[in-house]
Amino acid sequence: MTVVVSLHDAGRVHDGVHALKGVNLEVSAGELVAVMGPSGSGKSTLLNLAGGLDRPTSGTVRIEGEDLAGVKDLAVVRRGRVGYVFQDLNLIPSLTAAENVMLPRELDGVSAGKARKEALAVLAELSLGDLADDFPEELSGGQRQRVAIARALVGERRLLLADEPTGALDTATGDGILGLLRGRCDAGAAVLLVTHEPRYAAWADRVVFLRDGEIADSTDVPLESAR
Repeated sequence: MTVVVSLHDAGRVHDGVHALKGVNLEVSAGELVAVMGPSGSGKSTLLNLAGGLDRPTSGTVRIEGEDLAGVKDLAVVRRGRVGYVFQDLNLIPSLTAAENVMLPRELDGVSAGKARKEALAVLAELSLGDLADDFPEELSGGQRQRVAIARALVGERRLLLADEPTGALDTATGDGILGLLRGRCDAGAAVLLVTHEPRYAAWADRVVFLRDGEIADSTDVPLESAR
């Protein structure tokens, strides 16, 4: 299978603290990898490096074989190839749900008409079609979470990164979100999922455990059957 994202001996130091130490990880097309570990173990740092939101202080990160160290404008890579569900959502308050989802596509040169059509389609997948023209402040926490997920899913992103995407959702809705991520994965995307919940990690093909910035263990066996 084609490797979509790879980290080789990747490390990140923040203010003298080693948030990530010599991590080696590959995620291939069609593969969903769950990342688990205690708070402060480096899970979000790992996602930030994998998605080009941050640069490693050592080692390399490649997306579809391209070394991100040689990319001047990482935003172009992120908009075209990477969908990111942030833990704090990062929705723009002055934009409607549809406009928030459209934004990365428009910034990538897609016409407003096409971007809106794509946005409405993915919002409908997440049962948000009737709320497309509502602003974030008019939505519940769970609805805002789903808008953020829709923004990550829209377009043809080859890599999906999700940092606790089910945090504000009930169990049934959370299972639905994992089903969508699994579906994108089965269609050829690579998915890297940070979660504290074994029931959601069970949707993965592989589970990686982080501790103190290092990969402590990895297993190909789901923690429990959730599918």
